[in-house]
Amino acid sequence: MRRVAICGFSMCKVGNHYQKSLSELFAEVALDALESAGNPDIDAIYVGNMSASEHTFQKNLGVLLSNSIGLNSTPCKLVECADGSGGAALYEGYNSVASGLYDVVIVGGVEKMSEVLQGENRKIRSMTIEQEYEAFHGLSIDGEFAIIMRYYMHYYDVPKRQFALFAVQMHKHAAGNRYAKLPYEISLEAALNMQTIADPLTLFDMAPTGDGSAAVVLCPLERAREFTDTPVEIAGAGQASDTLALYDRKNILTFKATSKAAEIALKTSKLKISDVDLFEVHDSYTISGFLALEDLGVIERGKVGQAVEEGLIDLDGPAPTNLSGGLKARGHPGGATGVYQAVEATLQLRGEAGKNQADPAEVALIQNAAGIGSLVTVHVFKRI
Repeated sequence: MRRVAICGFSMCKVGNHYQKSLSELFAEVALDALESAGNPDIDAIYVGNMSASEHTFQKNLGVLLSNSIGLNSTPCKLVECADGSGGAALYEGYNSVASGLYDVVIVGGVEKMSEVLQGENRKIRSMTIEQEYEAFHGLSIDGEFAIIMRYYMHYYDVPKRQFALFAVQMHKHAAGNRYAKLPYEISLEAALNMQTIADPLTLFDMAPTGDGSAAVVLCPLERAREFTDTPVEIAGAGQASDTLALYDRKNILTFKATSKAAEIALKTSKLKISDVDLFEVHDSYTISGFLALEDLGVIERGKVGQAVEEGLIDLDGPAPTNLSGGLKARGHPGGATGVYQAVEATLQLRGEAGKNQADPAEVALIQNAAGIGSLVTVHVFKRI
């Protein structure tokens, strides 16, 4: 297997891009990523998208997007794994280059979620959970995460205040990220008193959806200097799945797919979790951020809230987490999120993260999850 590097990248601000179509949003970012790599010849395109057919009524998305950047005859694979689609697309692109199938590929993620009203948006997001029993009997994705959060609070005797502190921390990071949808700080009081969505979840426990697109260009590490002076290596990748239905889980306080995917990615990279300098985790809800840090082995189970209070995941802490603001404040454009995480990690390792630059920044880990952790992809990035 060949070593793989990121030699080009781009992303746009997460928001409501009413003035741009889905293909325009993708093309703008993809072409910018290609330009940053010197416009190499592309062998294949991999695109992560969760719900274009529901939000924009568009099928055959791969062809539409390859056409949008003038690569009409290039193989284009659409990867759909709910809101884990971006990470899964990156995983496919990584494997295609590592195996020698292709030399240079572009991996993109795009989502246009502002085309429907919020109620319809919530219904579409809830399509990522099991439909035949759980959704049929009235559960939504918000409701399932509320169940997990309530049980976590009871099992570990954790107060709601600690989840609110996590949200405050994410907004603190987002304030320094010009690509964030919510680039401002919030108070603990505001986080605690926001309207309830599904008890104990409040609005500030949930990541805002939005429109967005991000892209990276991958090539063999041995060729990376042909395209950029500052390549970043994808040193390891892992993917694992779990049951789709929450009722089939033996323990709902752990997403075992995260632990397994991380184990594979770290083994491939020949690194340990203690070697990682910064993390981008899938905090679609504050509770999913807690579980991610525990399942990765960064923080002891039941102690994430305490760790947040002690500054462990802050910019200057020993385990800086979601310096982009995470899904919680940078925004969560569905199937594009995993590629956003890849770009954020790349910026950090290149020393180009501005106000949010971590020090040291030699190794980064990103974790992108589908739905209720039913499929998780983990990548380990290393500075060259």
